[in-house]
Amino acid sequence: MVSGRAMPDGSWPTSKGTVKFDDVYTIKSGEVYDGKMKTYERSNITCKGQEESGTSTAVFKLEANATLKNAIIGVDQMEGVHCDDNDCTIQNVWWDDVCEDALSIKGGDASSVSRVLGGGARYADDKIVQHNGLGTVIIDGFFAQDFGKLYRACGSCSNNPAQRFLNIRNVYADLEVIKAQRVDPNVSIVMMNENFGDEATLHNIRVKPGAENYTECSYSRGVQKGDKPLILGNGPKKPVCKYSMDEIHLVEGGAKQQQQTVGTVRPANEVQQGNDDKEKDNKDDKEVSQQNK
Repeated sequence: MVSGRAMPDGSWPTSKGTVKFDDVYTIKSGEVYDGKMKTYERSNITCKGQEESGTSTAVFKLEANATLKNAIIGVDQMEGVHCDDNDCTIQNVWWDDVCEDALSIKGGDASSVSRVLGGGARYADDKIVQHNGLGTVIIDGFFAQDFGKLYRACGSCSNNPAQRFLNIRNVYADLEVIKAQRVDPNVSIVMMNENFGDEATLHNIRVKPGAENYTECSYSRGVQKGDKPLILGNGPKKPVCKYSMDEIHLVEGGAKQQQQTVGTVRPANEVQQGNDDKEKDNKDDKEVSQQNK
């Protein structure tokens, strides 16, 4: 039995109003910001697809040990939410239409733990959660619809080589809807860097397949900023992609041909295309982090 949050049912929350910020809103260390299920966006920024920007184009910036909960991130923004000092909590936050990426996690050290609890994101051309910092990310009870990667351990950051850990469970990935302009037709729920010692643990993943190839977990050879990571393979492989196929549950109604692609390995010389892992400007808690080490 998998502990943690409930599995999402694929529904989307109703907004209770709209709030527009002229500048990125900073949530201070130790503060809990309750968005009361309103939609938050920027008054002076529109999405420009995969154009790289930084914290200044986000809606929220969280300091270490800050919490954002019960919020919907609207269309008018570029960088969604930034956790620039790691060790933040994102609880019941929904991204209505992901721009460059939804959540960027940066900074921290090997003992840092950031959590994404509940919530969801949709229409991501590439990444939903970009992990540039150190330590562990926990994703529990999340709904992801139409995306390139739900989580990416940065494959080309200037702080590489850096080891990163992921614990992801009770996630519903709906790939049947295709609205985003995906930079790579091959979808990865999780992508790690094998040569950096990254470790991902997957439990209770529900997948509704679509018309394009996907894998639950893929792994690359990470590089430093300026180079492109090389895709090495897909599917269960310890310690980089720790799970069994019993943890993957296909939802009825998905494309039958996709069942054959789960856990298959792509050619070792396949280079990830598109805007993968661009580095932007510059608590299962600590116990989980220690277990993963």
